[in-house]
Amino acid sequence: METLSIHRPSVIRTRSFAQSLLPDRFGWLMGLYAENHQRLTRTFAPHRLAVGEYVSSVGDGLDVRLSVQERHPYTLELGLTYDVLDASTGDPAPSAQLRCYLDAHMTEALHCQPGRDLWQVLGPLAPARNVLQHRLRMNAFLNRWLEYLAEQGHSLATLERVVPATVAA
Repeated sequence: METLSIHRPSVIRTRSFAQSLLPDRFGWLMGLYAENHQRLTRTFAPHRLAVGEYVSSVGDGLDVRLSVQERHPYTLELGLTYDVLDASTGDPAPSAQLRCYLDAHMTEALHCQPGRDLWQVLGPLAPARNVLQHRLRMNAFLNRWLEYLAEQGHSLATLERVVPATVAA
C-alpha cells in the first residue's frame, strides 16, 4: 500500500494514500450537517416559519409533520416525523429532533428516537468514536430522508399550519 507523509511544523503523520483521498469522519459529519441544512431549507424553509406545528400532504397517505419548537436568533429547534404512529411503541416513526444553526448554515439530527437523548442511547460514558459513528448514522439517515421527501413533492407550498383545537369549558 502506498503511503503519503504529511509534514507540519510540529507534527509528522503518515497516512495511507487511500486515507488521504477520503475525508476524515469529522469532516464528513460537518459536510452532512451542511448538506442537511441545504436540503431542509430547499424543501421546507423552516427559517420562514413561526413556532408551531405544520403538516405537509402530497396525497400519498404519508403526511409529514414539521414542528418548529423553538426559535432563537441563531438556531431553530425542530421535530420532523410522519403523521404515523409505530404500532409497537405508539411513538411517531420515523422521527428526528433537529437543530438548525442559521448563521453556520448547518442542520444537525440530535436524535432519531423520540424522547431519548444521545446519552440514553449510547450510555453516559460512551467513547468518542461511538458518539461520532452514531451521529454519522443519524445524519446520513436524515440526509436520505430529506432527499426522499423532496422527491415525493413535499415543500413549503405543501405545508399547512395546524391550528390547535381550543377546549371549551
